Amino acid sequence: MKIILKIFALIFLLASCKQKFANPHIVIQTSVGDIEIELFDKQAPITVNAFLSYIDSGYFKNSNFYRVLNDDNQPSNAPKTELIQGGIWKSNNKLASSLKGIIHETTKQTGIQHTDGTISLARLTTGTASTEFFICVGDQHGLDYGGENNSDGQGFAAFGKVIKGMSVVKQIYKADEENQYYHPPIPIYNIVRE
Repeated sequence: MKIILKIFALIFLLASCKQKFANPHIVIQTSVGDIEIELFDKQAPITVNAFLSYIDSGYFKNSNFYRVLNDDNQPSNAPKTELIQGGIWKSNNKLASSLKGIIHETTKQTGIQHTDGTISLARLTTGTASTEFFICVGDQHGLDYGGENNSDGQGFAAFGKVIKGMSVVKQIYKADEENQYYHPPIPIYNIVRE
C-alpha cells in the first residue's frame, strides 16, 4: 500500500511540474483589459525566443498601443490592412532604436498566416523587426509572404494568435485616432508570460 501511495505521489509531483500549456502563452495587460496570446515557438522559434527575451527583460512595462490601420485612414488607391500596433517605439524610443533586428521568419517558412487575431512583428526591411508588433483585425493575407502589402514580397513575421481578449483588441481598434496614431496612445501596463 505504501508503494502505491508513493507512486501516486510521484505521478502527482511530475504532473504538477509539467508546463501549463503546450506552447508559451503571454498576456498583454492594457488599460482596456487583458489580451492572452499563444505563441507558436515550434514554427517561429527565432521570433518567439526574441520576443520572450524582451518580455523577460521588462521592455514592455509602461509601453503602449500607438497606431491603428483601418479602412478610413489609408489611401484609397493602396491595398488596405486592418490592425493595431504597439511596442516601445513611443514609450522608450532610445531602447527600441538600439536593439539588433531579429532574423526574419517568413510565413512561407512558418506556415503561420495573418488571420484574425494573429500577432506579428512590424518592420521596415527584413531583419529590422524587434519590439514593435501588431495584431490583425480580420484576415490580412496581404501581410503574408508574397502579399500585396509589402513591397519586398517577404511579408511580416507572424508568431502567435490571440486566444482570449479579442474583444479588447477590437475596443482598442475603435479608439480615437488621427492620421493612424492614437491620441492618446492606449497604455500597455506590461506583457507577461502566462
